[in-house]
Amino acid sequence: MKSRGPPDGGYGWVVVTSAFFIMGLTAAVLKNFGLFFLDIQSHFGVLTSTTSWVTSTTIAMFHLGAPVASALTLQFSQRVVIIVGGLLSAAGMMLASLDLSLPWLYLTLGILQGVGISFSWIPANSMVSHYFVRWRPIAYAIASSGESVFAVLFSPLFQWLIETYSWQGALLIIGGLQLNLCVCGALMRPLEVQSPTQEIKEDLDIDAAVLPPKRKVLFQFSLMRKPELLLYFLFAVLAAAGFFIPPLFLVPFAHSSGMDKYWPASILSILASADLVGRLLCGWLANMRLVRNLQLLTMVVTLLGVVLLLLPVSHNYWAILVFASLYGFLFGCAVAIHVTAIVDIVGLEGFDSGLGLFMLFRSVGGFMGPPAAGWLVDQTHDHGAAFYLSGLCLISSAVFVVVVDHLVQKRKSVEAEVHQKIFQDESEPGKLQ
Repeated sequence: MKSRGPPDGGYGWVVVTSAFFIMGLTAAVLKNFGLFFLDIQSHFGVLTSTTSWVTSTTIAMFHLGAPVASALTLQFSQRVVIIVGGLLSAAGMMLASLDLSLPWLYLTLGILQGVGISFSWIPANSMVSHYFVRWRPIAYAIASSGESVFAVLFSPLFQWLIETYSWQGALLIIGGLQLNLCVCGALMRPLEVQSPTQEIKEDLDIDAAVLPPKRKVLFQFSLMRKPELLLYFLFAVLAAAGFFIPPLFLVPFAHSSGMDKYWPASILSILASADLVGRLLCGWLANMRLVRNLQLLTMVVTLLGVVLLLLPVSHNYWAILVFASLYGFLFGCAVAIHVTAIVDIVGLEGFDSGLGLFMLFRSVGGFMGPPAAGWLVDQTHDHGAAFYLSGLCLISSAVFVVVVDHLVQKRKSVEAEVHQKIFQDESEPGKLQ
């Protein structure tokens, strides 16, 4: 069979559209969990840190399920795994609406919903990355912007659903919406299997990595031997702790500043709009290749940490709105490039396994971040403490990205020297003749 590279267009845009809706029905739902936070805490009469374990469990399972999702994708197809993920997500929401107990929410909203999101989100990212080469940054930015667009729509919608049908009824309706993940999965048409290894290498424009002889390799744990990838995992741990704290505590922080219940929802919508602008703008900048992805990521994550350190000084609607908008914009910029940067580190042939491992390590930060922030809030009686922790984690994570970028450039320089020497050695006989 003749090898064919990614189409870089055509049906690939159908894949991007499908991924757009998948991001919205998974990550945007998770991002708006903060709207349920106070209702669930009041309903069960528990501490902030205890309630935060619901979201923390969801985040942890989202990440822990990533290697499994990657392995299943390689064994079966992205289409199958996404459909299974849609069923798990919907089941988690619908069962959570039964409101049996707080541990029941850990099981349904936490484990089932988290695994379902993972099984949908990971293959969607995989499909976009495999369908595009030249336009990969902008294609991923468009697909990931579904999270922002749906977050804008979901913030007022979820608030209205909670007011009209209670938080239990809202979860039931959201579960019904997530069944559309199965439709999105059905549209994910797998690429044809390419056989000649060297032609694949040329078509996909892979740097210097050697492709495995067969595509059904289950999982490349050998990637763990790459020091630059291990350092990127450390970035993932700290960044995840910082990423997942603000959406959960922004609404309670706004409430503590004296706002009524609808103003915080409007802040989430504006935040999501700024997030959308950040994703598209940063995806466009990455596509222009004016700076390296890892350089851009370092700048964005550092600025994001600074903004979060400053956010707690605001105590009125407009000040919170400005900082939340800056946070949303910079968060969108970081999300647009932090996943595609894995290709720069391990190459496209290692992307599926690399993404799975990345999400696995990121689960540590995602799992520990919200409860740690909740504990600080309980101890200090100040929701601003959560944002201080988040900002420090993000600024610390940027240090590892700097080191990773240095190692990647050093590796590419060595590879270039080796290739040049091989070329010179091969050309010598011709010169002698």
